[in-house]
Amino acid sequence: MFDQKKVKELVLTTLVADSYSLGAHWIYDENQLTNANIDWNELNKPLAIWHKEKGAGEFTHYGDQAYWLYEFLLDKETFDEEAYLEYWTSKMETYTGYIDGATRITLDNIKNNLVPSGSDSTDLSVVGRIVPLLLVSKTKEEFLLNVEKFTKLTHNSVKALNATKFFGKVLWLTLEGKDIESAILEIKDEFDTKIQGFIDNGLKSRNDDSFDTIRNFGPACDIDEGFAGIIHILSKYDNLKDMMICNAKAGGDSSARAMIASAIFMANEPISQIPQSWLAIKVTI
Repeated sequence: MFDQKKVKELVLTTLVADSYSLGAHWIYDENQLTNANIDWNELNKPLAIWHKEKGAGEFTHYGDQAYWLYEFLLDKETFDEEAYLEYWTSKMETYTGYIDGATRITLDNIKNNLVPSGSDSTDLSVVGRIVPLLLVSKTKEEFLLNVEKFTKLTHNSVKALNATKFFGKVLWLTLEGKDIESAILEIKDEFDTKIQGFIDNGLKSRNDDSFDTIRNFGPACDIDEGFAGIIHILSKYDNLKDMMICNAKAGGDSSARAMIASAIFMANEPISQIPQSWLAIKVTI
């Protein structure tokens, strides 16, 4: 098990990444992104109507759900997925944020007593929520099992399970001290040719413009679009702020990319990489 202080810093990092991404999250129009009334150096209120009730320093529904997992695990020693599903469902009963497809289908399945109840969503966003599971994972094997159990609760698809397993392994290896690219390449051959292609394309694009690259890979929510974009920003940037700004400026599902990329990036970096003003989020870790 890793140092709890470091794990909490990584949870904080993912939440900051989500909150920073809120400003331009789910904005796809290139002209709107280019001319957005956003201070890219600060936290911003959202432009997208999907988050219209939110303010600067709050989270998208991704960050909200990641924080719920963190809250749930604080007094636990292991991850009980059934207990967490009850907790998550109770939170959803009063939630006023955006209800995405994976959440809606999962809630419907629970209501209709379908087991397993997790949707078959292939959205990338679930990957960025796995970091709190490090709090209760004593070994890599336990962490990866917890990641699998957690993913299945809302994103029970082969594609989502493979993505969380891949980035979970990279996160663990970087926490053990490996540099990011070495960690990625070490496990590349353990995955199918599609994921290997995402990795190759992401690494080859390291010297390319991030706006064009992410737009070409696909800025939307699906794993097929966002996976290579994460590899791109991880291989291109050596500064968290630059990585977050350039990722956000590319629009689309910027938070999904940012949450897991920021955790992996910060595994071997000091918390001081996070700009001080970005720490003005609405929760305490």
